Amino acid sequence: MDQSRNHNSFFTGFITVLLWGTSLLTLPAIAKGQKDTISNRTRIAIFSPMYLDSAFDASGSYRHGKSLPKYLAAGLEFYQGIQLAVDSLQKEKAPLDIYIYDTRSTRQKLETILAGDEIKTMDLLLGYVNMNDATQLARSATALQIPFVNINLPNDAGVKGNPHYIILNPTLGTHCAAIYKFLQKNYALSPIYYFRKKTTAEDQLKKYFTDADKGTASVPLKIKYITLEDTVTTDQLKKFLDSTKTNVCVAGSMDNNFSLALARQLASLSKSYRSVIIGMPTWDKVDFNKAAYRGIEIIYSNSLYINNDNRIVQQLNNYYKLKYFSRPGDLLFSGFETLYHFSHLLSDTTASFTNLLATKKNSLFGEIDIQPVSNKQTGEPDYYENKKLYFIKRADGVIKGVY
Repeated sequence: MDQSRNHNSFFTGFITVLLWGTSLLTLPAIAKGQKDTISNRTRIAIFSPMYLDSAFDASGSYRHGKSLPKYLAAGLEFYQGIQLAVDSLQKEKAPLDIYIYDTRSTRQKLETILAGDEIKTMDLLLGYVNMNDATQLARSATALQIPFVNINLPNDAGVKGNPHYIILNPTLGTHCAAIYKFLQKNYALSPIYYFRKKTTAEDQLKKYFTDADKGTASVPLKIKYITLEDTVTTDQLKKFLDSTKTNVCVAGSMDNNFSLALARQLASLSKSYRSVIIGMPTWDKVDFNKAAYRGIEIIYSNSLYINNDNRIVQQLNNYYKLKYFSRPGDLLFSGFETLYHFSHLLSDTTASFTNLLATKKNSLFGEIDIQPVSNKQTGEPDYYENKKLYFIKRADGVIKGVY
C-alpha cells in the first residue's frame, strides 16, 4: 500500500471537515456572533494558519486532488491536536465554546477579526503564530485584557509590559541560560569551548551566555570563546581540543550548516579526542542517525519531549500507525496539550489567571513551568514564559538520556 497516498487522502477528507464542520468545535455550538447567555461558560478563540481559502475553490472543491501541499500541513496538524482536546473536554462535559479563526483567510484579515465584537467576548486567545500574528494578538490581548497564549513562536515579538502575553515555546535567551546551568551541573570541571562565527546574530547569542555567566550565583564556568571561519576543519579544532579529557563543545550558532559541520568534524576526531557537543534548539529536527555523527555525544535543549512510555502517547502512536501509516507530529501534541491545559486553568475560579499560570497539573505529555519575565526598570512582568526545557542526549543515533 502507498502509505503517503493513504495519509494524504486522510488529510483531503479532513480538510473538508475543517471547511464545513467547524461547529464541531463548540461545546455545544453557538451561532457566530450570537451572545452566550449561558452562565459560567468559557469562550476560547484559537488562531491558526489554515489557508482554507487557498485550498478550496469558489465551489468548495479541494484544489489539490489527493496531495497535501506543504503549506497546509502545519495548520492541519495543529488543528488535529485541538480536535483531540475538544473530544477529551467534551467527555468531561467542560462548559466551553471554542472558536477557530484562519489567520491566512483571504476573506477576513486578522486585524478585522481582532477589531470585531466577537473577540471581546472571549476569555482566552490561543495562537499558532508568526511574528506579525503574535504582535497583533498581543496588542489586542492588552487592549481587551484577555490572556493570549503564543503556542509556538519562541520570541517576545517586541512586546513589553504585557502581563496578558504568555509564551509557551521558550525564547532563545531562556535556552541559553538553561544550557549554561546544564553545563554548570554536569561539566563544571571539563574544558568548555564555545565555537561560533563572527556575525551580529551570533554576537547576541554569545551575549546570552556571558549574561548568564555574570548573573550566576554559583562558580562561573571557564568557557573559552572561539571564533571560526564559515568552513570548519579538523586542523582548526585540534588546536583547542585536549586528548586527555572530555572536551565539551558548545555550537554557538543558529546556522545549522555551521554547527552541524562542527559536529561532524568532532565526530571524525573522536578516536583521538573524546567530545560532547551541545547544540541549539534547532537541532530537534536534525537526523542524527547518520554515520557522520557517530563517536560523539550530542546534546540539545528542547521545550517538548514526547515520551513514548506515556499512556496517551502510546495510544495516539498506535492509532496513527494502524489508520494512517504515520506518526502524530509535534504540533498535534502541542495543540492537544495547550487547549486541554488552559481550559482547565480557566475552569478554576478560586484564583486569578496569573496566579493559576504557575499550576503544573493538567499537563498531558510533560511539564509546563510558566514564570513572569520582569522588566528590569519597573519590576513588573513584560510577559510570561514557559521556562521548562528538556535536554536530549544522543549517542550513535540513539537517545541515551533526557534531563
